[in-house]
Amino acid sequence: MEDFEHGIISAVGNAWLGTLITAVVIIVVTAVIGHLLTKFLRRVLNYSDELPSSSIFINIGRAIVWVVGGSVVLSTCFGVDVSAAITALGIGGIAISLGFQDTISNLIGGVQVSLLRIVSPGDNISVGGAAGVVKDVNWRHTTITNSKGETVVIPNSIINKTSLVHLPPTGKVTLSLVVEGGGEDLDERAGRIEQAALAAARRVGAVEAAPRLWFTEVVDVGFAGSLIFTMASGEDATPAKDAVLRAIAPLTRQ
Repeated sequence: MEDFEHGIISAVGNAWLGTLITAVVIIVVTAVIGHLLTKFLRRVLNYSDELPSSSIFINIGRAIVWVVGGSVVLSTCFGVDVSAAITALGIGGIAISLGFQDTISNLIGGVQVSLLRIVSPGDNISVGGAAGVVKDVNWRHTTITNSKGETVVIPNSIINKTSLVHLPPTGKVTLSLVVEGGGEDLDERAGRIEQAALAAARRVGAVEAAPRLWFTEVVDVGFAGSLIFTMASGEDATPAKDAVLRAIAPLTRQ
């Protein structure tokens, strides 16, 4: 890098201007590398089942690139001994960490939450009295969207310290019902109920998992069970449940 700087200084004939140009070139290269790394990580994280897709890893990768780029600028253009600076920061690290305990705790918590797959974008969770779908996990907090459409910000350290519950997907619908009769044609009636439920749900929106009827108990008038299906969108769950109930009600009577 020093040869590169000397070459620019020789070309422009001015030491100050050559140093400035060198610094700008390094910063531009750093920005390009950071941009390419961000695109690469987004693609890898979004398409890989082995890696969590939280943005915290993208932010960490981007930060590393800029730290390296900044170190190169300081060392090459301004003659700063980066290793000595790092040593000095290490000596003052204890004092700094005391002032940023919450930030460090949230950063470590975010890495743990993501690497251990405790929480991933798309999960439906309940923690600390708040419930909703996880949108992102970054270096400081986890963002969820609740059933009212409100955005709730939860510090990562809270997730590590508080009991967390993974809820069923927002689009999952469980409908309890009783099919009357003696059970002679139970399989046939269950098939008709599932077909009617699927048709009704599809009129509301896209169906991710087709309705399945599971019988769990024998009651006085027939057989009790649950009709379970999943809509692709959580917003369609309630309207679909209503539509399915109206469609299958006549089929449950003897």
